[in-house]
Amino acid sequence: MMSLPVIAIVIPCYNEEEALPISVARLTELLDRMAADGLASPESYIMCSNDGSCDRTWNVITELHAADKRVKGISLAHNRGHQYALLAGLMAVRDRCDAAISIDADLQDDPEAIVKMVQEFRKGKEIVYGVRSSRASDTWFKRTTAHGFYSFQKMMGLNTIYDHADYRLMSNRALDMLSDYGESNLFLRGIIPQIGLDTAVVTYERHERVAGESKYPLAKMLSFSIDGITSFSSKPIRIIFMVGLILLLIDIGVAVYVLSAYFAHKTISGWTSIMMSVWFLGSIILMSIGIVGEYIGKIFIEVKHRPRFAVRDALWD
Repeated sequence: MMSLPVIAIVIPCYNEEEALPISVARLTELLDRMAADGLASPESYIMCSNDGSCDRTWNVITELHAADKRVKGISLAHNRGHQYALLAGLMAVRDRCDAAISIDADLQDDPEAIVKMVQEFRKGKEIVYGVRSSRASDTWFKRTTAHGFYSFQKMMGLNTIYDHADYRLMSNRALDMLSDYGESNLFLRGIIPQIGLDTAVVTYERHERVAGESKYPLAKMLSFSIDGITSFSSKPIRIIFMVGLILLLIDIGVAVYVLSAYFAHKTISGWTSIMMSVWFLGSIILMSIGIVGEYIGKIFIEVKHRPRFAVRDALWD
């Protein structure tokens, strides 16, 4: 590149008043170091995207901006969720940087990987994924559920990066292409690999949170996984059809057995078998209706074409 690239570090924030002062201080120090090393422009900055926090997060962002103008901020009008806050931040910076790097405020994703991401970007890569090198620090339950999460997504046909969350670098061209994806049901981990362009992977070790509590308990992760699958794959509906086909074949076999027993005068009343059949088929029907309902619900949301988020306040200069 002829000139040093302007890098925007985008931090989605929800109730991160404890973590933000620590993470912003560390990231500004990193920007200083990259500028001194001739890796990034001194005009590089941090964008904090406040997801309608109900604590002092926006006040903290305002104070950090007053102390250092390299700390920018936008605040959504109400809480929309991590993916929307992240997208809002990326869209806010896409015309004001050469590349944007998204990272969570807790700094569990090692900020030092940003240096490697920028190096890959300067080599011509337009999307650089941050991928965990191992899960040795996780509990057995967390490690098992995470591996199940990625394996199930792959089985359902999703093109996601294994052990990659939302820690990545995107060039401004990649951000422009991302802006063309207008769906309301956001699952950026599934959308961004569809963009294409030249990509690279940077590995890192994951750390403990710098402060605060996790905003992604198991229930939220499960909901997030379901959203991702139903937003990008029709396989669950196909599975319903296959289950129905298998049950039809079983029903044919049962019908042959019942008719043969009837004509052989061996029929007896079987309350247990009837009740088991009713409960089993009832469960399958309700589950199938629920899966189809997920897709209908997403169609209902998409056809409204409502804005995905609304920015209430912004701090730039």
